[in-house]
Amino acid sequence: MRDTGADQPVVAKKSRNGDGAKGLDRPAKPTGQPGMGGAGSSEAKPFKISRWKVWEAYKRVKANRGAAGVDGETIADFEKDLKKNLYKIWNRMASGSYFPGPVRRVEIPKKGDGTRTRPLGVPSVCDRIAQMVAKLYLEPEIEPYFHPDSYGYRPGKSAIEAVGVTRRRCWKYDWALDLDIKGFFDNLDHTLLLKALRKHTDSKWILLYVERWLKAPVQLDDGTLVARDKGTPQGSVVSPLLANLFLHYAFDKWMERHQPYIPFERYADDIICHCQSEAQAEWLRSEIAQRLAECHLELHPEKTKIVYCKDDRRKGKYPNVQFEFLGFSFQPRQVRGPRSGLFIGFTPAVSRRAAKAMRDVIRSWRLHLQSPKSLEELSRQYNPIIRGWVNYYGSYFRSDLYKVFNPLNLILAKWAMRKYKRFHGHQRRASRWMLRLRKQSPSLFAHWQLAQKPAAGR
Repeated sequence: MRDTGADQPVVAKKSRNGDGAKGLDRPAKPTGQPGMGGAGSSEAKPFKISRWKVWEAYKRVKANRGAAGVDGETIADFEKDLKKNLYKIWNRMASGSYFPGPVRRVEIPKKGDGTRTRPLGVPSVCDRIAQMVAKLYLEPEIEPYFHPDSYGYRPGKSAIEAVGVTRRRCWKYDWALDLDIKGFFDNLDHTLLLKALRKHTDSKWILLYVERWLKAPVQLDDGTLVARDKGTPQGSVVSPLLANLFLHYAFDKWMERHQPYIPFERYADDIICHCQSEAQAEWLRSEIAQRLAECHLELHPEKTKIVYCKDDRRKGKYPNVQFEFLGFSFQPRQVRGPRSGLFIGFTPAVSRRAAKAMRDVIRSWRLHLQSPKSLEELSRQYNPIIRGWVNYYGSYFRSDLYKVFNPLNLILAKWAMRKYKRFHGHQRRASRWMLRLRKQSPSLFAHWQLAQKPAAGR
C-alpha cells in the first residue's frame, strides 16, 4: 500500500513558545486514550496504533544505540528526515502494509573465548523501532504472568538479583544442576511460540508482525539470504520478550506443575536448579531433557552438568564443584565470617572468562597511547564503563577484581610515562606518582575506590 499524506504527521511542529527548539520535535500530546481519537489515535486505519507509541519507541531505540542493518542506515541517518521516517513506520504498521526487511547476521566473539563466535541478528533501524512499538504494547500484558524466578530482560528484575538468590540457595541445597540449552535462540519453534503468544493477546497486528519478524530472512556477509523456519535472532528488540514467553511455558510453568519443590533461577536461557541429592539431580536432568525435547529443544550434552556445592560442611569428593552463572563463578572459596574467622564457603566471584573479557576491553582502549588527553578526560570517557563493572562484579568477593584492575593501573602508569618527560623510562616512579594521585582523588576512577587490602569475601 502506498503511503499517503492525508493523515497528520507523526511528529507535530514546534510550538510557538519555543518548546522543542532544541533537539528533535516531539509529537503533540494525545488528547484522548491511545487509539481512541486525538493526536495519538490511528484514526481510520485498520489497526489502532498510537503515534505517541511510535515516538516513544524511537526514543528507546536511540538510547540503546546499535549498529546499522542490511540497509546501512544508522540512527543519525534515520534522524535526517525524522518526521517522514516515523510517519512511514506508523502509517505502514497501522495499515497492515508493514513488512520487515532481512536481518543482518554478524558473528561476534563469545565472552572470554576469542576462538569461538555466536551469531547476532541486526535488524534495520526502522524494524527495531517497529519491534519496540509492539513490545511497548505486549510487555505489560505478558509481564504479570511470568515466574518470580525468571530474571532476564524484565522490568524490576536484574542479573545481580538472580546471582544473590542462587548464592543463598547453594548454601541450603547440596547440589546444583547447571542447564545449558543447545542453540536456544536459533532453534526456538515458531508454531509453539505463536501458540503461547495467542494465550496472552488477540491483537491481530501484534500476531501478524511477530510472525513476519520470525520469518524474516537472514542476510549473510556475502549478501546471501537464508530463509528461517525456526529461531529468533539475538539482537532484535522483541526477541528477549519472546524467548521469555517461550520458556515460561516450556520450562517455568512445567517446573511449577511437576517439580514444585525444586527451586530454580532462570535468566533468559541460563538456568540453575537446586537439588537435595545427586540422584535427584540426575533424575531431574533426564526429566527436563524429555520436556525440552517435546518443545523441540535439547540440552547441551557437555555444558549441562551436575555440581556439588562443596564447603566446610559438605566435604564429599566429586569431580564438579564449580559452575558459572551470569559472569560469576560459584565454587569453594576461603571467606571471612563475621565471628568465626576464615572458613571455606561456596560463593560467587567474577569468573575467569568475565575477567578476561574485561581485560580485553581495557587493552582495546590503548590508554597508554592517548597522551594528548588529560587524566580527567580519560576518566570522563572510560569511568562509566569501569563503574558498571565495579558495581556488578564487585557485589560479591570484590577482591577478585584486582586481577582485572591491577593491569589497568599499570597501563595508566605507562600513559604517564608517555605524557610526562620526568617519567620517561621510569615505570616505578610513574606507578608511585599514580598511587599518590589515587590516594588524593580516589573518586577519579571507580576502581580506585576498591578496598586497599583485598577482602577475604563477602
